[in-house]
Amino acid sequence: MTTIINAPAVTDPQELTRPRRPGRRAKPKFTVGRTLAWVALGGVMLITLIPFYWMLRTSFSTSTSLGSDPGSLLPVDFTFGAYERVLGLATPAEALAEGGSGASINFWAYLRNSLIVATVTTIGQVLFCSMAAYAFARLQWRGRDLVFSTFIAALMVPPIFTTIPNFVTIRELGLLNTYAGIILPTLLMTPFAIFFLRQFFLGISREVEEAAIIDGAGPLRRFFQVILPLGSAPIATLAILTYITSWNEYFWPQLVGREEEVRVLTVALGVFRSQTPQGGPDWAGLMAATLIAALPILIMFVFLGRRVINSIGYSGVK
Repeated sequence: MTTIINAPAVTDPQELTRPRRPGRRAKPKFTVGRTLAWVALGGVMLITLIPFYWMLRTSFSTSTSLGSDPGSLLPVDFTFGAYERVLGLATPAEALAEGGSGASINFWAYLRNSLIVATVTTIGQVLFCSMAAYAFARLQWRGRDLVFSTFIAALMVPPIFTTIPNFVTIRELGLLNTYAGIILPTLLMTPFAIFFLRQFFLGISREVEEAAIIDGAGPLRRFFQVILPLGSAPIATLAILTYITSWNEYFWPQLVGREEEVRVLTVALGVFRSQTPQGGPDWAGLMAATLIAALPILIMFVFLGRRVINSIGYSGVK
């Protein structure tokens, strides 16, 4: 049966000869629903950005003058003193004059510790989780599915349940207040990371891997030269998520890494807040330190923003 589709009638002969502009998009129609959606979106953005603006406004104020005008939308007695205190550029007298504690803050050491912990954790977790996911997805061995199901069941165990056993293990190994003690529990693998990568590896064409087998490639060569390049997108996604999670981790480093030598930025911010010069916390210094601590993640978002957004949509994790 032949289907005939009637073209719309053209009443104006000039429409046939008028050239169409390539790539020109039609303007969206004004509707009440669209307007309400934009208003709601603007409201959500405003609610999200106000805390960041307030943090910025406080960091450019002096702690001593914040109480004199707490409702001001602009910095009170604009100064860079809080950043100078955090970076160790202010003298104790200058710090005390602006409401600081006058105590020295080893900010660069805390930043170095956070970089070491987040980088090593990300490299180790991405490598070992990729290898485990490849073994569960592509290799044939007895009991594979049973082991995978048992391993994935760990996803249902709340992390707080494993905190005390992990702490006892780290303490018995003598690794308290060391980088190894902070990194080891998440260095090797996590159930979510393995599940995340396994689902992608299952979708890779077997013909590609079989061609590598015909060329004499073993499992390791197939993994590093075939699977990893094809899985670069989800692996990069996992690396970004792991780095952000490790950078923002607070509870575990606070539990096993309290010493100055291994203290990370998130723990140091808590110590910084506990200092109460002149009867109250140094809010300006605390906000400045918090902004500087978030700077690496903000830089990562600037350069990898699209991939971060894709990772949230790809994994459903934020």
